[in-house]
Amino acid sequence: MPGPKANVDAADDPDDADDGVRIDMISGARMEGLTSMEKIRLILDGVRDGNIVILEEGLSPDEESKLIEVTMTEISPDDFTGIEIETYPKAEAGDQSFLDKLMGRESTQKLTVIGPANRIETLHKDENLISTLVSRK
Repeated sequence: MPGPKANVDAADDPDDADDGVRIDMISGARMEGLTSMEKIRLILDGVRDGNIVILEEGLSPDEESKLIEVTMTEISPDDFTGIEIETYPKAEAGDQSFLDKLMGRESTQKLTVIGPANRIETLHKDENLISTLVSRK
C-alpha cells in the first residue's frame, strides 16, 4: 500500500531537481488526519528523494523515535545515508496549560526540519533559530 505523497506540481519534473534544493513545507492541517506511519512515510519518501522537509507542527516524541527507527532500517551506503533532524518548540513551555504541565504532556507544536544526512548540516541551533547549510548533492 503506497503512502501519501506531498502534493506538489512543478517540482515533479526530475530536471528541475538539478537547479536547486527542493523544500517541502507541510502544514499541520495536512498531517492532522494521518496515522503515525503515514506521517513517517510522507517524510521519508520526500527525504529519500533528496528534499528538505519542514513540518509546521512537528511530530510527537514517539513519532520522532519511530521515524529514527524506520530510517535506521532503510539506510544503505549507496542509496540512502539517513536523515538529519532538528526541532524546536514554537511556543514557550510557559504557554502550556496547567493540566498539560501536571500530566507531563509535551507540546507537539514545534517546527521541524528534516533532510538527507548527506545534504544538510546544522550550523547553529537555539530556541529562536535553526541555521543549516544545504548542499545540492
